[in-house]
Parts: sequence; C-alpha cells; structure tokens
Amino acid sequence: MGILNITPDSFFAESRFIQNESMLLERAEKMLQEGAKILDIGGYSSRPGAADIDTTTEIQRIAPAVRAIKEKFPEALLSIDTFRHEVALVAAAEGADIINDISGGELDVDMIPAVGKLKLPYICMHMRGNPETMQAKTEYNNIEKDILSFFNEKLNQCLKAGINDVIIDPGFGFAKTIEQNYRILKNLSYFKSIGCPILAGVSRKSMIYKTLDISPEEALNGTTALNMVALVNGAKILRVHDVKEATETIKLYKYIYP
Repeated sequence: MGILNITPDSFFAESRFIQNESMLLERAEKMLQEGAKILDIGGYSSRPGAADIDTTTEIQRIAPAVRAIKEKFPEALLSIDTFRHEVALVAAAEGADIINDISGGELDVDMIPAVGKLKLPYICMHMRGNPETMQAKTEYNNIEKDILSFFNEKLNQCLKAGINDVIIDPGFGFAKTIEQNYRILKNLSYFKSIGCPILAGVSRKSMIYKTLDISPEEALNGTTALNMVALVNGAKILRVHDVKEATETIKLYKYIYP
C-alpha cells in the first residue's frame, strides 16, 4: 500500500501532493509501476498534534484526487484514509475501493454503518482520542489484550453492519509510546487470532527516527528492517512511502517463507 497524502503538513514531506494533479498522477504511476497493489489517499494529516480540518476541506482534497487517479489508472485499488463517513461516501462515489479509518469508527459513529451500506472492505485501526490528544492516552492494562479486545468489539460491529472484509491495523504511533510500538511489533502475531488480515504501517515513523536519532527523511533503512519484522510476524499489508523497497522486502520474505 503506497501512501499519497493530499495534505500540506504530513510528517514526511515527500508524501505531500496537495493541489498538484500532475505530480499526484506521476507519483501514483511510479508507485504502481514499483509494485503497489493499493494506493492510500489521505486528505487529513493524522500525525501527532496535527491540526483539525473541516469535512468540506477534506472532501475538496480527496474527491478530485480519487477522480483523477481512477480516470488515468482505472484498475488501481484506491483506499481512502478518513475517519468521516461523509468523506467515505463521496470518495466511494468517485470510485474508491477501500475505506481506511484510523479511529475504527470511534470518531464518527456513522462510519461503520456507512461502509456496511457501501459494501466496501474496511481497514479498522486502533487509536485512542484523536490526532491532537492521542499521545496523552498511552496507559494500558495489557496492551496486546486491550487492543485485541478493541478489535473483537469492532469486528462484531462491522459484521452487524454488513461489512464482510475487515483488515485490522494496530496503529503504530497512535496512542502508543515508542516502547509500546516495538512491543506490538514483536508480538504482532498475537492479533492473528482474530482471523483478519493485519496491516502494518511503520513507514518512516518516529518509532524509527527517534530511536535512531535521525530525521524521517533518513528513516528508509530502518523502515525496511521493521517491515521485514512485520512480515515475519504476520502482517499481510505494508503501508509505505517507499514502494520499491517494500516490494523488494516482500519478494525476499516470500523467498524465505514461500
């Protein structure tokens, strides 16, 4: 899954493509050529401390991007990174294939029912609070059990709403300390018990660059290392900024574990 952020303030500058259709299409084409199976389009920055934007602004960013990419690359699978059902509905009307919700329906109670009516696959991520408050909500009794309990509850909600394809994402960096992120990565296989594909999104995140005392721009090598760990521990989808390197990692992983 290649990341395309239609935002001015995502933490990794090279993933930003706001209001530049030609650059967006060029980047989308490059990702598809490098092996991306899904393009994840986001119009709301969810980095820690990110400022809120209104629904209208998010739609104005997302809708033209989905329309342009679907027109040029009709076979591309497009995932929409949003926690608002209104955005999901508009994006689906433009041809989006998957809804990727960082809040698992917690920030919009209408999201899961809306996705159920759309009959689209749903990526359910674990987070507490919102991007502005999440880093103050890192207290857990037992982090693996707490997250699994969250997913079990959400899976029941999804099934009742008519969502048949659910992907779970433990939410690296969302309401977790660096230590907790590494604990989750080490024990990622724990979440296989729920029976849903696992998405891992560690690409260039602070758990890498703060640990190595580098910048996000220097965090590709660390990303590749952790992506391999994620695959070994059960991840089925890697959400990345750098598709070529992730594709190579998957190829080598499959060579070891055919």
